[in-house]
Amino acid sequence: MNIQHSDGLIAAMFTPFHKDGSINFNLFPPLIEHLVRTGHRGIFACGTNGEGPSLTIEERMSAVEAIVRESRGKLKTIVHVGHASIGEAQKLARHAFETGADAISSVAAFYFKPTSTANLVDCMAQIASAAPEMPFYYYHIPPLINIRIDILEFMRLAEQRIPNFAGVKFTDTALWEFQSCINYQNGKYDILYGFDENHLAALSVGMKGAIGSTYCFAAPFYLEIRKLFANGELNKARELMQKTVDIVLKVVSYPPIPAQRAVMKMLGMDLGPCRLPLTPLSPREEAALKAELENLKFFELLDQFSNGN
Repeated sequence: MNIQHSDGLIAAMFTPFHKDGSINFNLFPPLIEHLVRTGHRGIFACGTNGEGPSLTIEERMSAVEAIVRESRGKLKTIVHVGHASIGEAQKLARHAFETGADAISSVAAFYFKPTSTANLVDCMAQIASAAPEMPFYYYHIPPLINIRIDILEFMRLAEQRIPNFAGVKFTDTALWEFQSCINYQNGKYDILYGFDENHLAALSVGMKGAIGSTYCFAAPFYLEIRKLFANGELNKARELMQKTVDIVLKVVSYPPIPAQRAVMKMLGMDLGPCRLPLTPLSPREEAALKAELENLKFFELLDQFSNGN
């Protein structure tokens, strides 16, 4: 397989909901247009931020159809197909291919968990085999699924067992491991970084493509950081990265996904409530978060960077 290397920001996209909890398909077009307008290169659909594990398989398929239809020709679409059932993950993978998505990705099973790296590769190989024509990315997120593996060993085994293995969505703070993945096989694989607060540090070890949740509302910050880094203006890049980290840490001091959806609402895009067991911020929490972001000059800086000043 000819592996295409990503560059730029890929949004871990929210799934919009009506007040009754059903998917609000009317909001996919304006949400995707927002991502295009704010400089994204792609979408990661039905992942953590999209509450994929809280959707039925039918809802995930319907959401992917809407996302691919609206993003075709504008944004690369990577569909998360992870599921506790390998059979259901295979259905999602095949559906993503038939729908016209660009790639698929899967997290490890999070109820009955793989017991070794080889066992994990066997699971991913079965999922990837349902759509052998598509690039497959392993979704490496140890903090969430509580599985610790040697990621380089995974890659060594995966390239033997998974013909369409394209790379890793690496969501962890271990930058030395991320760097080793980038350099494995002379940089053959597409390694996408997924820990937003480490964006500048990840650039320093060779990151090109990145998948993040806070890009949905703060992409201009990260694009400016990338521009400063590319121009060698490291002090300015560090200063802006610290401001961005301060903002992100303030947001995630609340339940992270509900808080990020609240920020989107503050920016004029109400994506509706979360799916249980997640619950929206209360009006009081929303007001407090908005005041804290105003104190950090988030909205002022967002306007500044959005206008290229």
